[in-house]
Amino acid sequence: MVTRATDVGTNQSVERAVSVLRALDSGRPELRVSDVAELTGLGSSTTSRLLSTLERLDMVERDPVSNLYRLSLGLLPLAATATNRHPVHRAARMVLQGLATRTGLGANVAVRRGSELMFLGNFEGTRAPKSYTQAGHTAPLHATSIGKCLLTGLTPKERRKLLGDPLEAHTEYTTTSHDHLDTEIDTVRRTGYAVEAEERALGRASLAAPVRDASGDIVAAISLWGPTSVLGDRSDTEGQRLSLVREVIEAADAISQALGAL
Repeated sequence: MVTRATDVGTNQSVERAVSVLRALDSGRPELRVSDVAELTGLGSSTTSRLLSTLERLDMVERDPVSNLYRLSLGLLPLAATATNRHPVHRAARMVLQGLATRTGLGANVAVRRGSELMFLGNFEGTRAPKSYTQAGHTAPLHATSIGKCLLTGLTPKERRKLLGDPLEAHTEYTTTSHDHLDTEIDTVRRTGYAVEAEERALGRASLAAPVRDASGDIVAAISLWGPTSVLGDRSDTEGQRLSLVREVIEAADAISQALGAL
């Protein structure tokens, strides 16, 4: 018979191992044992044992020269399976590939995970700036067009509880007021799309539209992103931007239909 104490110990071990993996996804390509220990708050000896175990399981790997640790390709089959089995990813993949090819811009699909959005896929067009977005990366909901679409399913009270106050500023253009965010989301509900210009990164803008499932709930959102001159509120090519708005709304509708939405 498994005791309660054993259950707690097992859960703690799993939590520690996951914290080590997440530390290795903190932005730096390789880390020392002491770096991982600092990021996780674990002792050096505990961290070293966990890294050794994860290395034997092919979850992490150690450079034989520098002795620095990095995530292993052994994680890739698990991540790929999780992504490819997600219904939104399956429905969106071909649609977004076509959207990126037609427009020459970047095309993303994301879902909400708690107080952030998580990208399920990113497709680059020939006119898109270099992207550092990858499947699995997260981004703020309030500072992105795709995030604002995902927030439309929540009430103002729910948004304040979820995001906290004040909202974090990423650039001088970021929406940091909940009252302003409420107004923006009301506009998204009315028009069916969201616009973001340099709120997360200077020089870049995006358009997004929500994706619904068979119940009518917003389960994801897609976006087109590229230079502010093409997509932002301060765009010099308003006619072109409106054409891209139609593209992104139609693509979102196609994905929604594939998920069973009427």
